[in-house]
Amino acid sequence: MENLQKKYGFWTATAMVVGIVIGSGVFFKADDVLSASGGDLSTALLAWLIGGSIMVVTAYVFSKIATRIERVNGVVDYFEQAYGQKAGYLVAWFMTFIYYPTLVAVLAWVSANYTGALLGMDSIVWPVSFVYLTGFFLLNYFSPVLAGKWQVTSTIVKLIPLALVAVVGGIAGISSGMTLDNFTNAAQTVAGSGGGLAVATLSTAFAYEGWIIATVINAELKDAKTTLPRALVVGTIAVVCIYMLYYLGISGVLTNDQVLTAGNDAPVEVIALIFSKLSGTILTVFVIISCLGTLNGLIMGSARGMFSIASRDMGPKPDFFKKINPQTNSTTTSALIGYILSCLWLVVWYGNFMGWWGQFMDISELPIAFLYVIYISIYIWVMKTFTDLGPFSRFLCPLLAGCGSLYIIWGAIQKDMFLHFLALSLLILGIGCALMKKKR
Repeated sequence: MENLQKKYGFWTATAMVVGIVIGSGVFFKADDVLSASGGDLSTALLAWLIGGSIMVVTAYVFSKIATRIERVNGVVDYFEQAYGQKAGYLVAWFMTFIYYPTLVAVLAWVSANYTGALLGMDSIVWPVSFVYLTGFFLLNYFSPVLAGKWQVTSTIVKLIPLALVAVVGGIAGISSGMTLDNFTNAAQTVAGSGGGLAVATLSTAFAYEGWIIATVINAELKDAKTTLPRALVVGTIAVVCIYMLYYLGISGVLTNDQVLTAGNDAPVEVIALIFSKLSGTILTVFVIISCLGTLNGLIMGSARGMFSIASRDMGPKPDFFKKINPQTNSTTTSALIGYILSCLWLVVWYGNFMGWWGQFMDISELPIAFLYVIYISIYIWVMKTFTDLGPFSRFLCPLLAGCGSLYIIWGAIQKDMFLHFLALSLLILGIGCALMKKKR
């Protein structure tokens, strides 16, 4: 078997962290968080801060693990080291068949949804979803290096609308007094229904998800044991700062009521009010690029999913799935299975809107909760075995991250069709068990 080359550096890894996290969530969740906060801007900002703190603490714990283990799929390697080959195999199976392809399908749809809105053609959303999904799998197959460069470029581009809203909105809000008014008005309406801080924080949790996928290129990073931990910590802290400034920027131009009314279009309206409708249109293009950057990062993980199983000489036909294209240094057959699975989950997502399941099976959120169950197991392992760490890194941070994980899991249990998704996931893992082969 050929080895994957060390072709990525600190900036690509950091761009994966920032680029995957900052995608559709920051645009979709702004009004949801404010609504859950009862229109209280202070509570909404606190929710964003708490959600971001959970992400940073979790990434910090994983950064300590990343300095010790360097293989081909971060979270799978860590779980295997902690609980053995079979446990690692099942996590890899979950990531390959559920986590990556579900999020790829949803992000392809989100990107296409904004594209349809830009063109005023809602009818093209599903065909464009398939085109985006296919196009970025082809990019990662034929040129993984170019895919890495796109990740860096799209990350820079996606920061433009966020920076514009943060800077322009912040200055405008201070000058006009809008920001202060929003804080004052929010304090007067905090008693309104919405769910409070807990529900608001739960909404932010999914906007902060995705950074863990950066660990999938661990074996392809130059000086991975130094590069990956730095990228995890620097990237997650940057995301929290960007989100907070972005949210303040919106509050500097729109009232709390206007934010709730605008919904997902709040950032577009901010730029349109300050500049022109043309600026709002251009901003929508940047939002699309932002979502496509997240999609590309997810596909970078999905294309390597089956490879991470086969590289351990486990699962069905490992010799077949661990093949690497010598010309492009890409995971050939692994990328193909990732593409097929993503297409199947796209059909499941389509079924939600067609009413096939009776209720809405939210595959954009439920798989994430399952991942946090895995996180908790890893935190326990860190506290038991990392005896060389101080109390802060060995006990306090894993405990705080574990509490955050439990909070997210609790939120998922409240979702429609949770038990149905649980049963489906157990069925998929059962198939994985049946196809498990001992490592040679």
